[in-house]
Amino acid sequence: MIKVIIFDADGVLIHSKRKFSILLAEKYGIPLEKTLPFFNGPFQDCLIGKADLKETISPYLSAWGWAKGVDAFLDFWFQAEHITDEELVKYVGELRRGGILCYLATNNEKYRFQYILEKIGFANSFDKTYSSAHLGDKKPNQEFFEKMMKDLNNMKKEEILFFDDDPKNIKGAKDFGINAELYTTFLDFKEKMKRYNLNHI
Repeated sequence: MIKVIIFDADGVLIHSKRKFSILLAEKYGIPLEKTLPFFNGPFQDCLIGKADLKETISPYLSAWGWAKGVDAFLDFWFQAEHITDEELVKYVGELRRGGILCYLATNNEKYRFQYILEKIGFANSFDKTYSSAHLGDKKPNQEFFEKMMKDLNNMKKEEILFFDDDPKNIKGAKDFGINAELYTTFLDFKEKMKRYNLNHI
């Protein structure tokens, strides 16, 4: 019997019209060949809490020609990706009222994770929240799931259901031994919930 459902953030609960690096190129003329080395490189340490995003990105902003400061850049970034799936968020509330514990588990650095909790309001939408920045590991690494599981105390792996939009993360969760399903659309999600006898909520 499923007692806990864990949801990914980006691509599941949060959607954006286009990748942020593409938006930077379109709106501010900062080409991908300039931004991708940062996002694929030093930013990865920010995701697991080994580096501070504001400190790490500052020299890159100068090279990109961004003159409005770090805070303005982060505001633009986070607001650009502030599009929530209201139907799914509402359904999470119904699950919780039905006695199912709902957790958030995301690969995010600390400043955006704080934005997600406070500005988007997910601190109140979930029973527990986990980020790669605070766990010190990111999905699909087994260490991410191990640290999260340790915090779940006496919960059994077979009592957990995990939804993510990245097949690599689904494989990581299954390798760890928890139930995991790929999230594509809300309708598909509802169909998959039937497999676990959770569609009645």
